[in-house]
Amino acid sequence: MGERKEKEVNGEGLVVSFGEMLIDFVPEVAGLSLADSLGFIKAPGGAPANVAVAVAKLGGCSAFVGKLGDDEFGHMLVDILEKNRVDINGVLFDPQARTALAFVSLKSNGEREFMFYRNPSADMLLTESELDFSLIKRAKIFHYGLISLISEPCRTAHLAAMRVAKEAGILLSYDPNVRLPLWPSEEAAQSGIKSIWTAADFIKVSDDEVAFLTKKDPHSEEAVMQLWYDGLKLLVVTDGEKGCRYFTKSFKGQVPGYAVNTVDTTGAGDAFVGALLVSIAKDTSLFEDEGKLREALKLANACGAICTTEKGAIPALPTMTMATELCCLGKMTCP
Repeated sequence: MGERKEKEVNGEGLVVSFGEMLIDFVPEVAGLSLADSLGFIKAPGGAPANVAVAVAKLGGCSAFVGKLGDDEFGHMLVDILEKNRVDINGVLFDPQARTALAFVSLKSNGEREFMFYRNPSADMLLTESELDFSLIKRAKIFHYGLISLISEPCRTAHLAAMRVAKEAGILLSYDPNVRLPLWPSEEAAQSGIKSIWTAADFIKVSDDEVAFLTKKDPHSEEAVMQLWYDGLKLLVVTDGEKGCRYFTKSFKGQVPGYAVNTVDTTGAGDAFVGALLVSIAKDTSLFEDEGKLREALKLANACGAICTTEKGAIPALPTMTMATELCCLGKMTCP
C-alpha cells in the first residue's frame, strides 16, 4: 500500500484527473536527437497531471489521483501540485518503485519524440483498493487518458474509478494522448483506446490520433464521424496551430487557432483540455449552445497556443489573464 499525501482543496465544479505524473527531460537545444543532446531541462509533466494544473491555474477546482515514487522526484512533483492549488488527497507514494521519467526530443518545429523509463514506475502500481472513491464521487468531471490502461494493477484501478464516477452521474472526459513507444504494438494501442471509448461524455483527440484510429484523412468529416457514437455529448479534434473542430449531436464547426512562436508543443493538448473542462464545469449547457461552446473553444485554443511558447508542460500552462489577453489581442491563424 502506498502512503497517501493528505491535503484537500474544496470547491464547486471539481475536476478530478486520474493517471500519471512524471518528470520530462527536455533538451536545451531543439533539433538534436537524444543521443546528441548535451543538456536537458527538468520539467514536471504527465498528461492527467498537466490537465489538473491547467484547471487550477485557470481558476477552476482541481484534484489529481495517482501514485508517485517515494523519492525526491515524487515529492517534488507533489509540491508542484500543492503550489498550484491542486487537491492532492488522491495522491499516494510507493516506497518500492520510482517516479516515472521521460526524455523528450524536440524537433526544430517543436514536435516531439519520447523515450520513457518505467520498469515499472510507481504510477503503474496504483491498485483499486488504494483509490479514494469519496474524492472521485465529489467530482463534477472525471478526466483520464490512456497510459494508465497499459498494465496491471493500474488498469483495474482505472476501470474501477471510471465505473464509480459513471454510477455517480459524473461527466467522463477522455483524452487518449497516444504514446506508441509504451505499447507492445500499434494494434494493442488501438484496442486499448477503443476499450473505453463509448464510456465518455466528452472526447478530445488530435488530428494525428484520428488518422491512427481510422486510417483515413484526419481532416475529412467521414474519418471523424467514424469515431462518433450515440450518447457522446462532444467530440473535439485539435488541429495544432489551425485550431480545432467540434462535433455534437446538434451542430458542428471549426474554431481557428492563434499564431505564436512555437518552442515546445509538450502539454499543449493538456492546456486545451484543462481550459475546456473549466468552461464545462461552470456551465454544462455549452453542449447544447453552440455560441457558448465556440467561446469555450476559443479560450481553449488560446491556452494550447500559449503553452507551446515555453519548454516543458506545467511551467508553460497559462493563467486566465494570459489566455483572455490572447483571445482579445492575439492574431488568429487561418484554417
